[in-house]
Formats: sequence, structure tokens, C-alpha cells
Amino acid sequence: MITDLNQALATNVKGMKRSAIRELLKLIENPNIISFAGGLPSPETFPVKELKEIITDVMDKEAHIALQYGSTEGDNLLRTMLVNRYRKQGVDVSLENVIITTASQQGLDLIAKILIDRGDTILVGLPSYLGALSAFNSYGASLIGIPMDDEGEDANIMEEKLKELASVGKKPKLIYIIPDFQNPAGVTMPEKRRKEIIALAHKYDVLILEDSPYRELRYEGEHQKTMYELDGTGHVILMGTFSKIFCPGFRIGWLIGHPDILDKIVVGKQATDLCTPPFTQRIVARYMEKGLLDKNILEIVKMYKVKQQNMLKLLSEHMPEGFHWTHPEGGLFLMVKGPEHINTTELLKLAITEEMVAYVAGSSFFCDGSGKNTMRLNFSYETLTKNEEGITRLGRFLKKHV
Repeated sequence: MITDLNQALATNVKGMKRSAIRELLKLIENPNIISFAGGLPSPETFPVKELKEIITDVMDKEAHIALQYGSTEGDNLLRTMLVNRYRKQGVDVSLENVIITTASQQGLDLIAKILIDRGDTILVGLPSYLGALSAFNSYGASLIGIPMDDEGEDANIMEEKLKELASVGKKPKLIYIIPDFQNPAGVTMPEKRRKEIIALAHKYDVLILEDSPYRELRYEGEHQKTMYELDGTGHVILMGTFSKIFCPGFRIGWLIGHPDILDKIVVGKQATDLCTPPFTQRIVARYMEKGLLDKNILEIVKMYKVKQQNMLKLLSEHMPEGFHWTHPEGGLFLMVKGPEHINTTELLKLAITEEMVAYVAGSSFFCDGSGKNTMRLNFSYETLTKNEEGITRLGRFLKKHV
């Protein structure tokens, strides 16, 4: 081994940190621990029987495609399925607007790769998705957090930040938004707020990255148009994934945007992995072609709606005084906020050792280090019985220590 590894490392690597969630998942492999930490879909939602048949069919008839290298843009059949799906939802999109990625995390990395120089500014929510913060940080971005209310990022505060930056000759490279069932907060941005932020992007000539991993998992409230559809000018890049609505193990996502932006992303992807695996792409395409995806999503929504309602009920019964939580209309998460003096990071190890229950400490999602009195809870993975036992344990633990 060389004498000084740090001297050999690239500047970008020195700014990288391990994911707090991924590290926590290692810690809680004990089956006796009830975990609300991961963003994991329930294994009960995986369509194993249908996939066995489709995989066999693909291997019998299309092995020459599925086992070969593919184009960087992605399998044309899968891209066509996605185009048709968005068009049915009223979104004006064509093949030239869609590329396939190796899940949405690669999409985040590629966008950061083509846009960010060290020191460039990105506006993100307070809080925001940890995977996005990690991707942006790894390329040396300077993150400015925009506080959120019950309707998402505050557009007035966002404009103040944009004005401040403009006054010193700076412009953000990106505004990062998760408008539907935001991770980790669980809030949904209404159309009025979406339009306000799009108007700011136009006024200050800034791109918006709309991260939309589970907008189809809605359990209550009204469906909202994507920011991509509301914009219509190429200022918005829309990102999606099959991880939460199908199977995360397939590692397939997509980006929708202006062809000029996607061209640069394709070049960046060619230097990363050449192409997303054609095998899994073709399986998903055939699954969609049979109309099975919509059927499966309906079953997922039915299951998760019960879990969401049950989790909200359990929190009202077991959380101590001084704790509040968001009421998500869909998705997989909600955020709990406790009294200002508590530190959920410090309490986490105690919760695991004393009550064998885990959550994600909220400060991981705040780019400015705030949010120490918050935690994110996932309600999709564990069974209803374990959710009930887990919230009972968590409430008992918090009453004891807070």
C-alpha cells in the first residue's frame, strides 16, 4: 500500500461520505430489529410469478438482444413504453426526450457530472433526499437549502436566494425538487407552487431537476401535473425510476428532458457504464407491454394506503407530547419532528440497543446541518404487525428519554 493514500485521492473523492442510510442498514441486519430506516418497498409487491414467465420468454425468443450490448440511450422498446405512458398522462414527450439510466441514482450522478464544477451552487430543499445531496457533494457543489412548508420549498425564500446570488454575479446550476411525496418530508407541492418555482427558473434562467420516483403511489388527495409538463420550455429535467413501483433490484430509471441536455448526459454515461443492462430493460419492457405494470401499481397502492393510514394512527396513539409529523398523500415516508433540544442522531443507537427499533436521523437530509430534532420513518417495508410493534417501541423509548 502507498504511504499516503489521501495524497493520491482526487479532490472530489475527499468530499465523499458514506450514505448514513446504507451504513444503518448494515447495523440493523438483526431480524429482531424493526426498521423504519430504509426506503425499501415491500417484497410482497414483487411480481415473481409473472417475471418468471417473462424472463423465460425473453431468453427463448430474444436472448440475442437481452444478452448483448445495448445503446447508451436505452432499449427502444422500453423507451417507447415510457413515451406512451407519459403521453396518456398528457405529457408531450417523444423518444428523443427519453434515456434509460441505471436507476435514478445514476441519473443524479450524471446530471451532476455534466453540470457541476467545484463551487457551483445548487438549490435544494431543507430537508432533501440524501442520495441527491451525496451526488452533488461528490462533485464539489455548494448547496443552499430552501426551507419548506406544507406545500414544499418556499418560493419567496427561493427568490430571495436567487436575488442574493445574482447581486454578486452568481447563478445556480440547478434547482433540485421532489414535488410529489417529498423524501424525506412526505409533503406534496400543489400546482400553484410548482408554477411559482418554474417562473423563477425562467426569470433567473436556471434548470430544474424534478425527481419523481413514486408519484404514482398516491393514496389520497388530487393528482398533480409534473413540473416538466407545466414548464414546456426545456427548463425542467424529469427523473423517474422503477425501483419503487416495480423492482429495485432491476436498477432501471430514466431521464426526460431537452435533447441537447440528454446528448451531454449520454456522453457522460458512455464513460460510466456504456449502457444500462439490456437484459433487465427488455424484461421490464415486455412486462409493461402486457399491461402488468398498471395492475401491479394498483395492488401496491392498495397495500401501502393501509400501511400509511395505520402508521398515522399509531403515531397519534404512541408519540409523546411535543412531537409532530407530516401527513403524506402518498409515497413511502413521513417525517417526525420533536422538541428543539433533542438530537435524534445521539438517540438512534440507544433506540436500537434498548428497544431494537431504528429510524433515520433527520439531520442527514439537511444540507446545513440542521434538523437534529427530526427523524424519517418508512411505512412501506415492514408488515402491519411490525409497524404497530415498532411504533409502540419507539413511542416508549421517546417517552423515556425525552
